[in-house]
Amino acid sequence: MHRILPEITRRGPTVLACGCAIGLAIPYLADLARPLLPVMVFIFVLGTLLRINNAEVITAAKNLKISLIFPVLMVVACPYLFGMLSLYLSGNQELSLAIAIAVAAPPASGNAAVARMLGLDPSMSLVTALCSMAIIPITAPLILHLFADGLSLSLNPIDLAIRLVVLIGGAEGAAILIRRFSQTFVATHGLAIDGIVVIALFLFAVGTMAGMQQVILETPSLAISMIAIAYGINVCLQLLMGCLYPGSLMSKFTMALNGGNRNVGLLWSALGVSLSPTMALYFACCQLPIHTMPKILQFVLPRIESCLNKLVLSKNRI
Repeated sequence: MHRILPEITRRGPTVLACGCAIGLAIPYLADLARPLLPVMVFIFVLGTLLRINNAEVITAAKNLKISLIFPVLMVVACPYLFGMLSLYLSGNQELSLAIAIAVAAPPASGNAAVARMLGLDPSMSLVTALCSMAIIPITAPLILHLFADGLSLSLNPIDLAIRLVVLIGGAEGAAILIRRFSQTFVATHGLAIDGIVVIALFLFAVGTMAGMQQVILETPSLAISMIAIAYGINVCLQLLMGCLYPGSLMSKFTMALNGGNRNVGLLWSALGVSLSPTMALYFACCQLPIHTMPKILQFVLPRIESCLNKLVLSKNRI
């Protein structure tokens, strides 16, 4: 097992993409994994906190771009912009609301683990996610109010805050205890911990595909349209956040990952059964780019770096 887990870690983005494929191809497994989603979230948040360097987290938190400016851009400016744009282009209130709420969600809890897999900055990713989570009990209900005129939907800020405190507080408390009593074990088995995180992310990806195969088979054109929109918005958000962030290429890609991959499931579960079929389908489709974009980025990143290095070399020669 001590050899298998590091190998799983090295193939993390591929494992996540396979999770989506398996969940789509074998609905029975997706249905089995669905009830495990809250536990999987706790595991990969805990594993991320165990592997984070506290000094790097503090440094990132002191950077206002990471801890304040970009979290506000992500969960306030972006949902309003994308919601209004989709309403103007489609005229569909339910779709525009679904897009606005999905973009109003904080960065996905597993982004820091994915950032580590891709050689990006996990501390920066974690701080951005946590700071975004701290403000969404205020910002998400505001976005819902702006776009849900006439629709019977509501978000309870207190309930949302309690969910986040239980998740983050519980994982942080467990991480502190494990670090205190098993610090040597954590230090010497880092790759194994990363492997467990990847397995949790894999099971999460499988579970999020529950019901998707049936929807695709019953309404293929609608499902394909929703999947295309979900990918398009994910890519647009990554490009927007990456281009706006002033920093190194690694920092830009880290912020881009956080901008595109959002914890849609958090607001999905908070809204409950009152969602329309259109909104529920869009939220489900959002899970596909979240779990497949890491593999795409793993392929794209080295090529972009190579192209930039060639440009720098050619300029130096001139």
